Amino acid sequence: MFKKKYTKIFFISLIATVFFLIESAHCRTNYDYIDINNPFIRKIPIAVPLFKSMSYNNKGEKFLSQEASNLLSKSLEFTGYFKIIDRDAYLADPEKSGIIAPNINFKNWTGIGAELLITGGLFLKDDIVEMELRLYDSFKGLLIVGKRYKGVVNNQRKMIHRFCGEVIYKLTGSRGIFNSKIAFVSTSSGNKNIYLCEFDGHNPEQLTYDKSITLSPAWSSDAKWIAYTSYSKGKPDLYIKHLKDKHGAVVARKGLNITPAWVPGKFSLAAALSFSGNSEIYLLTGTGKIIKKLTNNWGIDVSPTFSPDGGKMAFVSNRSGSPQIYIMDLDSGQVKRLTFHGRYNTCPSWSPKSDKIAYAGMENGEINIYTIEVEGENSALQLTHNAGNNESPTWSPDGSLIVFSSTREGHSGIYVMTAYGTDQRRLLALPGEQTDPGWSP
Repeated sequence: MFKKKYTKIFFISLIATVFFLIESAHCRTNYDYIDINNPFIRKIPIAVPLFKSMSYNNKGEKFLSQEASNLLSKSLEFTGYFKIIDRDAYLADPEKSGIIAPNINFKNWTGIGAELLITGGLFLKDDIVEMELRLYDSFKGLLIVGKRYKGVVNNQRKMIHRFCGEVIYKLTGSRGIFNSKIAFVSTSSGNKNIYLCEFDGHNPEQLTYDKSITLSPAWSSDAKWIAYTSYSKGKPDLYIKHLKDKHGAVVARKGLNITPAWVPGKFSLAAALSFSGNSEIYLLTGTGKIIKKLTNNWGIDVSPTFSPDGGKMAFVSNRSGSPQIYIMDLDSGQVKRLTFHGRYNTCPSWSPKSDKIAYAGMENGEINIYTIEVEGENSALQLTHNAGNNESPTWSPDGSLIVFSSTREGHSGIYVMTAYGTDQRRLLALPGEQTDPGWSP
């Protein structure tokens, strides 16, 4: 009865409060432990012992404690910022040692190289779980952040990810990726449909159920809308769908209606339409009405992507004879060519940090992921090497990671790496092929 009552709640309130304990007086508001702009970033050794079960001999509570601490470790490791210290190396038993500073012997943690320490306590009653989590600087013995969370057991994952977001914010000044999702195209259903999953590939779910082909999912700035191309009516049309109530609009003009991209902070988007002849990029309202034509050239223009302030747009055009990436200033209409290396450069994605564009380029018969500075002052940096074809890069909302598709294991799958090409790994494993990833804000 207790469980049924709480699972009916549409949104479970997760209580997160700063601990007003003696140790919180030593808490600083900002830490610069991690330089997220450093391409040679050193991973910080961090210890995440099993959270302490606060009840005596409660097997369910102990199981949740282990599950929660393991999830926290994996989630922090996913960012690429941390080196998780093996629990077999620990000198302290988390079940016997304390979780607040006065009860912690920090030498047990600095002795194994842990620069940071996370401690936690968990209490379970019926279907309600309470957690107290703390992040410490092991060498200084100081609390960096402490939080308390309460909610139903099924929301434990949200609690852990909320704390991870607090950790990343305190260490980098960025909110991180923990509330984001990834859209992608999969053939798992037998047709190409759009799926969604959490930032780490968890909980994949099918969004569209077309018995045809869907392509190019694009998120709105508030993550409430997705635009994509579908062949459900026999030709490529543009669909704009609200994720919650599924209402939306369709752009089904003559010819192609493809490669949508939302304008940052606005209910408008750009897409490539060919109703007037060759493919040009148009600005549309969120209901699919044309506002204005953005490009006007004899070549084929597709794949728009906007700068974070919405003032510029990168896109692909073959106006120079082969597909290359160009940047347009939307106020002046001035266009400049960005890529010159290679004869086939596509799939641009503008970094949330505004300084770089990721794209896919072909050379020697292989397609790889590159990044290039927006000003074009330095040569492009190749991020993938000798690992099949790699396409459709998209930045994480904090600009620290890139998700992309790759054929390195045979069939195309979704992979993720840091913004500098390190820590490349597969995001999720599903039947069929997965392509066209798009990371939400």
